[in-house]
Amino acid sequence: MSRIRSTVTAVDRRSFLAAAGAVGLSTGIGLAVGTSGGSGSASAAPAPAVPGARTPAATTPTTTPGPTAPTGPSAGRTTLHSLAAPRDPSATFRRLGDGPGWRRVVREQFASAKSGREDRRTVLSSFVQLTDLHVTDVQHPVRTEYVRSQSPGAWRPHEALSVAGAVSLVEQINALGTGPATGAPLAFAMTTGDNTDNNSLCELDWYLTLMSGGLVTPNSGDREAYEGVQNSGLRMYWHPEDGAPDSDKRLGYPRIDGFLEAALRPVRSPGLTLPWYSTAGNHDGLTSGAYADRTGFLAEFAVGDRKLFDIPDPDAATLLARISQGETADGGALISLLRREKRRMRTITADPRRAPFTPLQYLSAHLNPANTGAGPVGHGYTRDNLAGASLDYTFSMGENVTGISLDTTDHGGHFTGSLGTSQLDLLERTLKEHRDGYVVLFTHHNSWTMGNKRPDPAKPGEARHDGDEVVALLRRHRSAVAWINGHSHRNVVLPHGSFWEISTASHIEFPQLARVIEIADNKDGTLSLFTTLIESAAPRETDFTDLSQQGLASLYRELALNAPGSRQDLAGLKDARNTELLLRR
Repeated sequence: MSRIRSTVTAVDRRSFLAAAGAVGLSTGIGLAVGTSGGSGSASAAPAPAVPGARTPAATTPTTTPGPTAPTGPSAGRTTLHSLAAPRDPSATFRRLGDGPGWRRVVREQFASAKSGREDRRTVLSSFVQLTDLHVTDVQHPVRTEYVRSQSPGAWRPHEALSVAGAVSLVEQINALGTGPATGAPLAFAMTTGDNTDNNSLCELDWYLTLMSGGLVTPNSGDREAYEGVQNSGLRMYWHPEDGAPDSDKRLGYPRIDGFLEAALRPVRSPGLTLPWYSTAGNHDGLTSGAYADRTGFLAEFAVGDRKLFDIPDPDAATLLARISQGETADGGALISLLRREKRRMRTITADPRRAPFTPLQYLSAHLNPANTGAGPVGHGYTRDNLAGASLDYTFSMGENVTGISLDTTDHGGHFTGSLGTSQLDLLERTLKEHRDGYVVLFTHHNSWTMGNKRPDPAKPGEARHDGDEVVALLRRHRSAVAWINGHSHRNVVLPHGSFWEISTASHIEFPQLARVIEIADNKDGTLSLFTTLIESAAPRETDFTDLSQQGLASLYRELALNAPGSRQDLAGLKDARNTELLLRR
């Protein structure tokens, strides 16, 4: 399984973005932002300082539950109790074990916490947010691992285990059952984008299968042999199956015989037992999360038989600089590189499943009955979305609570986002229609990474709007209570005058989290929004000899902790983790 293929290469979009972040953005577009290929999310811009704390859319038909009286906190494992933490933080390669939990912080910027509220309250909505899973085909030709020579965080040693890690998160969500703060039954889960990493059909299939339940084989190309960078002989990558030194083994990464074969084995997912909804991210809509290539070159390259594994350092530095300067919208810099470096490429097995998917293919795959799982059919999207080529929708989150999911990807290119005028109008109509209730906005990008106003090729005459405009609109309507998003791979919770913006860390980078959110009416003129972070169900202590599905999920977390170039602040501040966020009703 570790056989090496001959002469070719390709660019990894995930690495590409990550690389970009390295030069100017923060550890990578794909990392901090979203995970390369860019994680489309991007930590393309640093999160704003967090103020202090105390210590055309179709409505998806769903059953609307009434308010729920709390029954007591869930006993399920959350970061309130304990979390994975290095046993020896000073070690070169840090091993994980049980660490102390994060206590809940009460934030009263908008309203004071009144005594006795826990006995009066009813729960309006209780759900789980997953974000930035970055389900990754690590053998994809349009990845840019090779820029790692200039930015260590441009390629992650653990990426081959993204499916096993995501399935373990699904298992943990299923085990919760009820909200950690109120004990109300969890009603649904929502993914807020960058569900895939390379915008490829096979990744979309893997993502939908692990969410809905079934067998996922995270392999493309040759069905018998691994054809990626981890057995290439290039020592800037971790080679888990040989004893020769490489850049990662020098940092304590272990030798693990059988790793690559195990990473490509089928993984069984139980699927979420909750209904779940889907929001698209830039990695789900653009090649490498950043390129709107209208020439078709990158799409053709993605399904071909050549891949670029390394380039001269000066070329890598130039490519990174061009990305960081924003010269990525049309993929021109990457296309020029691939045209020029044909002789350096290695031959791999062509695979049509690596083709990029269009928004219509994304919608059709969600609407496919085979991917319904626990429902609803379409996971928020309906036939009206197909007819209107729209990735926006509204849905009921509970009695008097409406969710609205908007696609913030700028289809003109780049990893930062924005909204079109028609989307902003839809948001305003929804806020007005539910003026006597509550509205929660779900997007991939957050307010500080929405500054890309390139025209949408499908709507060239339509203006684009940034995060400040979205914040201003939400502040004008009292029905807005929360804006929930991801993209930056870091926990951030911001007060915006009259609503809370809740941005959650990714599941591709340590500490690999998701978030439970519970909205409760305290019956005293205030609402409480509880946020509680959860990890996957994988054991915290890793056994390098355990290559079972569970063992790989555990390894996924520990390798992520030690990934060279990774950010160490993604858990966020204490007041952005486990919180109670007060609002006036």
